[in-house]
Amino acid sequence: MAVRPPGPKGVPVMGATGHYARDPFRFMDAVRDAYGDIARFELGREWTYMLTNPADVERVLLTEEGDYRKPEFQTDALGELLGSGLILSEGELWRRMRELSSPAFRTDRLASLVPTMVGHTQAMTERWGDGNRIAIEPEMARVTVAIITDAMFGDDLGRERVRRVQENLEPLGKRFEPDPIRFLLPDWLPTSGNRAYRASIDVLEGVLEDVVSERGSNPEGGDLLSILVRAREEGLIDDTQVRDELMTMLLAGHDTTALTLTYAWWLVGTHPHVEERLREEFESVLGGEPPETARELRNLEYTGWVLNEAMRLYPPVYTMFRQANRDVTLAGYEIEEGAMLMLPQWAIHRDPRWFDDPETFDPDRWDPERRAERHRFSFFPFGAGSRSCIGRQLSLMEAKVILATVASEYRLEPLDDVGFDLRASLTLHPKELIEMRVRDR
Repeated sequence: MAVRPPGPKGVPVMGATGHYARDPFRFMDAVRDAYGDIARFELGREWTYMLTNPADVERVLLTEEGDYRKPEFQTDALGELLGSGLILSEGELWRRMRELSSPAFRTDRLASLVPTMVGHTQAMTERWGDGNRIAIEPEMARVTVAIITDAMFGDDLGRERVRRVQENLEPLGKRFEPDPIRFLLPDWLPTSGNRAYRASIDVLEGVLEDVVSERGSNPEGGDLLSILVRAREEGLIDDTQVRDELMTMLLAGHDTTALTLTYAWWLVGTHPHVEERLREEFESVLGGEPPETARELRNLEYTGWVLNEAMRLYPPVYTMFRQANRDVTLAGYEIEEGAMLMLPQWAIHRDPRWFDDPETFDPDRWDPERRAERHRFSFFPFGAGSRSCIGRQLSLMEAKVILATVASEYRLEPLDDVGFDLRASLTLHPKELIEMRVRDR
């Protein structure tokens, strides 16, 4: 009999699902601390192996990625939402769509979008004023939706459609919050949550249908929507694939950036010495004005460190899953074909084996000399390998633009510095609104 890795004991039928659902972050930390590089437990109906050594993560995501695939459970409710877009598709379809979409993410094209990003950010700050109290996550979500649709759809959705998108994000997110009962229920069951989830999908599909219809049948331009519509007219893809790629871009393209900025603003606001160094860099590189070029953004080195540190402490994608295509050996144990692998950014990014004083916000840990001392897969907020996020460069450019543009006019002060609780959904959200006070620069 093969020796299996140790792990937390679950209960009949549920396994460790209840513990994970109650607090996935505490669960991942506790399993890491108790069992080290690998642990085995039952999650839902699946035996799951949690890996916390960056060397094993590198094998799964990069050097031996062909031995693993996206797990089947992600094709259920998530598949209903994103279909066969880039996040979920596999094999030849994924390769074809990645290649087709890539021109929309070329470096030179993204560089041309800096003024667009600044414009949307300034439209947001025009609604602010000294002393105003704002909820930072909704503000960041609105501006990132506006930017991603302009950048990738080649059009401004308009305030009303942005409002409809935002109103329907909450039911979508709730559908993916860990729930021990839902793990056992079929997705087709007409629960109130499932009904709200499908109603929200209908609303978002309606928004996308309007956008595609308005674009016409033979559009010019290098944005993703134009590329997809041209491919459809040439018979390379169908309407469903257009819908799936646009839905994937609409949701994944704004949510992670908005969350990174939400946590970055709070962390900067509660660490005055970091805020001062950011201000000095903005003054030195930009003269205290909003950025104008991608070259200026590349010179915002410390700003990049701040964003990395925010994503380390609060990774918007807090865990990833893969499924073994064959029997493999990881961390000295045999893993059976079909087994589920959990690669938890949350637990690895906060592991004291890889990061000194890991609970502390320290942007200087991203100084190149200090960074070189760590395994590169101790930090993987965008995934890695061929399946890494196609929008990584866009997200980081956008985050730098928004930070620098807001900071040219305002400081954002947290109303308190006591912290906040977290909510696990598809991405890592604060449970409550994080409110901040706007102050003139």
